[in-house]
Amino acid sequence: MDRPAGPLPHHVLVTGAAGLLGRAVMDQLRGLGVGVTAMLHRPGEVEADRVVVGDMADAAFVRDAVEGADAVVHCAALKAPMMGTAEAVFCGNVTGTFTVLEQAGQAGVRRAVVSSSYSVLGLTFSPVMRHPAYLPIDEQVPLQVEDPYAHSKQVDELTSEFMAKRHGMNVVALRLPFLGGIGDTIPRRAERIAADPGFGTAAREFWTYLETRDAARACVLALTEPPAGCHVVTVAAPNTLAPYPTEQLIAAYHPDVPRRQAFPGRTAPFDLSRARDLLHFQAEILWEEAVRDFDPALARRATDG
Repeated sequence: MDRPAGPLPHHVLVTGAAGLLGRAVMDQLRGLGVGVTAMLHRPGEVEADRVVVGDMADAAFVRDAVEGADAVVHCAALKAPMMGTAEAVFCGNVTGTFTVLEQAGQAGVRRAVVSSSYSVLGLTFSPVMRHPAYLPIDEQVPLQVEDPYAHSKQVDELTSEFMAKRHGMNVVALRLPFLGGIGDTIPRRAERIAADPGFGTAAREFWTYLETRDAARACVLALTEPPAGCHVVTVAAPNTLAPYPTEQLIAAYHPDVPRRQAFPGRTAPFDLSRARDLLHFQAEILWEEAVRDFDPALARRATDG
């Protein structure tokens, strides 16, 4: 990536460093000449200046891990409510986030990025099909949280605000959509959406995505660009993975949601202005596909459960 306009940190602690986003963040930081400490839950092969292995809920371990860092990118989490018991998902995620930010703050770290999720809205994993209060979706849209993963992200965002006040930190919580590679997972998901736009969580997530390298670039910019305080920021590609007009898909799967603007072509129905204005971020690696009319016969309204 190009060098950000804002000042770069000297050394960054990256949690969840063996994961998809964590690896991409470390690659970009190292490419910019920034030192990296990789925090892992279990031993693994990663490229970093320093590797620490342990439990992110262990304050003593985190205190040692953050030594020498002047910024943190917190990616570690159980990524969905089905990845453990409700208690494991919620308690593990929120305890880890609190511990990492608290120990970082006590160590004098004043810049942090937290990986939040579009799922914080409560739509993705709700036991029944739900719809947002309006479109485009922005950071003020009311949450409809019912699952432990969404609730953990809701609390993570509150923890980010708390730590900004408690320690005078700059904290950015990035609401991320589906992440994947343009050469592997994104084409596969796009193919499935083309065949059935209602499959899985696709319609609940409005067919949005972000290439992993763009997501990592957003993390790096979030360390360098925003003003003081806590900021919740939605990031996504400006287009969807569906080959169908967004307006037609909304009419089929979210027909009663008020629209505050038009969504021509494959426009993603998200308000991305905060990412542009605060982070100077716009996605660059896009899934390109010709638009074709949506066949109503493909519409399969997402079922409850």
